[in-house]
Amino acid sequence: QMHLEESGGGLVQTGGSLRLSCAASGVTFSRYVMGWFRQAPGKEREFVSAINWNGGNVVYEDSVKGRFTISRDNAVNTVTLQMDNLKPEDTAVYYCNARSMTMTMYWGQGTQVTVSS
Repeated sequence: QMHLEESGGGLVQTGGSLRLSCAASGVTFSRYVMGWFRQAPGKEREFVSAINWNGGNVVYEDSVKGRFTISRDNAVNTVTLQMDNLKPEDTAVYYCNARSMTMTMYWGQGTQVTVSS
């Protein structure tokens, strides 16, 4: 059983930056594709970004390309989402996600990101 714990959310003004971290425990971290999703009030949870086991392949949702950067450190079981040039539409609860090759999924509890205009 994998445990995921996010940190780093908060309140920031438009154009500001935040760095989200997700610490994993309980399983072999490097065997999992790691990702970030977000859910704004009244909306469905949506994909933000993902990174493969060694960081060699990353993908981003179109609206965050060029502003967000995902990375991982398998030595310390952590995935990070650097968010720059934040916009009010980035306001949401951000969730860390882990997916195995057998499609087993784990979720963190979420961290709130609020971008004021």
